[in-house]
Amino acid sequence: METASQHFSARHEAEDAEAAEATLEELEEYRTRLGALFEAVPRDVAVVMHAHPAALALAHPWLPIARLFAAPAARRYMAGWFAQGEIHVLTPALLETRASRVSGSREALRRAPLHEYTHLVHAANNPPLPPPFTVASFSRYLRWAWLCEGAAVHFSGQGRYLRPAVARRLHEGARPSFPPGARDAALLGGTIFSLLDRGAGPRACVELASRLDPAGPRTALERAFERPLDEVEHDWRRYLEGFRASM
Repeated sequence: METASQHFSARHEAEDAEAAEATLEELEEYRTRLGALFEAVPRDVAVVMHAHPAALALAHPWLPIARLFAAPAARRYMAGWFAQGEIHVLTPALLETRASRVSGSREALRRAPLHEYTHLVHAANNPPLPPPFTVASFSRYLRWAWLCEGAAVHFSGQGRYLRPAVARRLHEGARPSFPPGARDAALLGGTIFSLLDRGAGPRACVELASRLDPAGPRTALERAFERPLDEVEHDWRRYLEGFRASM
């Protein structure tokens, strides 16, 4: 079946019609919020709701590849993907079953459609980023994964619900790099935006997400925080200690 709203349309099974309407309503509200922040916000976006993880993976083979690059603690939350003019997500019922018993897991997964739509907004304001996906654009996505995934986590509101998953990553893995590599981007990318929001406010987060600095990630972070990178890294690692202590 297909259900439509002003700027979105959902393709789904008949039993998911009510859930599709609720998802589109949430996406419309989210698009309005992002429209007040970003210059470009995509419209006429198709939302494909998959009733099985295998169907999602078959629809987007880049997703399993991205999961291979991600830390184990992050893979549970990679519950959707994005393409030109469309986002693919698991059904709300399946997202519920995917959640762990850890506090915040269910709430973070419920925001998967918002997370994936943020990728389209990010790409609309940064043309070098996918979609469309090619070997070259996927390589750029991996290089800037901390920015791509961090923006998606931050603006979708997932960040506060991922604290237990971030704490698990810090306890179980090696010391993360700064900025986080592709392995840690899905969990730790959002912490960079949270730290920036605390220090410089929401507008600084929008500016960081709205432009890929041609000089690279180091310069992008120094400009956003208006400090040398080693000072930003020191503050970030101290910020992460709060996550580690909460476990």
